[in-house]
Amino acid sequence: MAKKLKGLVGKLIGDANAREIGRLQKVVERINALEPGYEALSDEALRAKTVEFRRRLARGERVDDLLVEAFAAVREAGKRTISLRHYDVQLIGGMILHQGKIAEMKTGEGKTLVATLPLYLNGLTLNPEWEELARQRWGDDPDRWGFEPIDSVPVGRGVHLVTPNDYLSKFGVQWMGPIYHALGLSVGVIQSAAADPEKGSFLFDPDYPSPDDRYLNLRPIPRRRAYEADVTYGTNNEFGFDYLRDNLVRDLSEQVQRELFYAIVDEVDNILIDEARTPLIISGPAEE
Repeated sequence: MAKKLKGLVGKLIGDANAREIGRLQKVVERINALEPGYEALSDEALRAKTVEFRRRLARGERVDDLLVEAFAAVREAGKRTISLRHYDVQLIGGMILHQGKIAEMKTGEGKTLVATLPLYLNGLTLNPEWEELARQRWGDDPDRWGFEPIDSVPVGRGVHLVTPNDYLSKFGVQWMGPIYHALGLSVGVIQSAAADPEKGSFLFDPDYPSPDDRYLNLRPIPRRRAYEADVTYGTNNEFGFDYLRDNLVRDLSEQVQRELFYAIVDEVDNILIDEARTPLIISGPAEE
């Protein structure tokens, strides 16, 4: 009886997974159909897609409405910048992550590359504060908007990739940074620097002549600027400690983080189960 029940459950789950994969495969076919057209775009036209997508969001379209075209743009940017083309199964993985679900991938199957798809798509989302300023400056017609920061307020809401260690976050930005850069999105990285957190923040900049090869293409910036990037990579500990430090500031202007919107957690079982048992604590001298 137990075996029959186990077999029935396994069959139901298997059938559900197969149906979901079949549904997503149809979306993959739509992405593949766009590939020849995106290959014909110039670098400038491919970069301009980001402004086009954001303008459509400002007109009322949803992020899901842009998925097919956004994934096609990321795939093309990957081919041009780092000579990597997202496989069909990686496109499916990107869609699963966009839905907020867990995707299990073995080492070598391209987790770092897969993450660029939903990070770019969700990184397009407009910052409500910026939208209000845009209306004040250019009016209600998004066709007249210039999609650039206004008074230091970033265009996008910002997305995060959470990694278990500094090396993975830094390497991820250095490797995948050219994809985001080609599409016109900024990408920052947070590194641990216990003595002075401001010394552990960088922005991907392919033109920056770093004096240290370990930080190739990474330009030092204030912590707050790293969080204002469209995409921010960092460890669970650094994100957590920055949250704690933000709750200890004497003035809100001293806070570095902004509203949390969308994040992908690498090695989610390790970070949300194993690491979660270790509390993050900031201590200091007690006032007399």
